[in-house]
Amino acid sequence: MIQMRFPNGLKKALTLSYDDGVEQDARLMNILDANGLKCTFNLNSGCFPPENVVWPQGQIHRRMSESAIVRLHKNSGHEVAVHGLTHANMTLLPMPALIEEIMEDRKNLERLFGRVIRGAAYAYGAFDDDSVKALSMCGIAYCRTVRSTHSFAVPKDFLVLDPTCHHADPKLMELADRFLTEDHSAQAQLFYLWGHAYEFEAAGNWQVIEQFAAKMGGRSDIWYCTNIEAVDYVNAFRRLVYSADGRIVYNPTDKTLFFCSGQSVLSIAPGEELHL
Repeated sequence: MIQMRFPNGLKKALTLSYDDGVEQDARLMNILDANGLKCTFNLNSGCFPPENVVWPQGQIHRRMSESAIVRLHKNSGHEVAVHGLTHANMTLLPMPALIEEIMEDRKNLERLFGRVIRGAAYAYGAFDDDSVKALSMCGIAYCRTVRSTHSFAVPKDFLVLDPTCHHADPKLMELADRFLTEDHSAQAQLFYLWGHAYEFEAAGNWQVIEQFAAKMGGRSDIWYCTNIEAVDYVNAFRRLVYSADGRIVYNPTDKTLFFCSGQSVLSIAPGEELHL
């Protein structure tokens, strides 16, 4: 039996997800960039405030204007994703409105950034069967929940993508240490952290993400990826085709994929058929 490995044969991957498109995202991005981490930022394009907005003194949740969003994220190396046009609770919307909430946000983001947008996060973490169905119909490849797993297992259903934990989780650094040091599992491991950048300002604890990024960053044994990069890689791996006896594997995808077979880490190129 072969076991998936991430690009370059790595066993571990780290991705982050932050919501709402707030001013504090700029400081967060600087911290992540300094440590080589990658993040997905989930945006509500129908909630952008007017240009040159002046927020009341003391307001913590300060959304960025459209132009500020574009300046921050254009060519940043991070991902932007759907968070719902108006940040509506998807479970409260009839299907036509639900489709609009997803598709209009997607269209707006694709117009602003000139690329295909296929990721999402549930506003308020709220979802149901109709939400999942609508996301799939709208071409969304994954959608993040807010249910912490405290696990590094690669999710099975990306449209109900449960993260490892929120950055305010009291077990955050314990989980980080476990992720870095434990190596007994044969399975590939994914650490998925989420939150809102404004929460660091509200709690006065930017040191939480600074310490986490410093601990987790700059390592040769971790693949730092956006959400869609992780999802696309795993989905490609799941498309590998095997012979009846499992001794031949064929890669029908456009990605070079890595896996562990016995004690060896092997790669299989696009279109390659490999005899194990």
